[in-house]
Amino acid sequence: YFHAAGAAHGTSYFKMLDDAAFYAANSLVTDRFLLTTAFNLLFTKPLSEGPVVAEGRWVSGQRRVFVAEARLIDASGEEAARGTGTFMRSRIALAGLPGYRSG
Repeated sequence: YFHAAGAAHGTSYFKMLDDAAFYAANSLVTDRFLLTTAFNLLFTKPLSEGPVVAEGRWVSGQRRVFVAEARLIDASGEEAARGTGTFMRSRIALAGLPGYRSG
């Protein structure tokens, strides 16, 4: 998904950042699925080639609402984007989701 100028489209950045932040927040929750309620992006460098690493980390929250951040690192080790998301505990039980395994 590259735009006309040859860099990855912003939706690709969002998907990688949202997933990394989601998994960071969801690593603290063992019973319910989390939903993204807000996400803020900052694009710092275009991505046009090479592998990209998405890193996520929990920032705050422990009960119903969680905040996590993520960043994208390009093949040269430079930050290409960062984002912060807010995630809310849903009513969806993890145990009822296909592919979920506890432990």
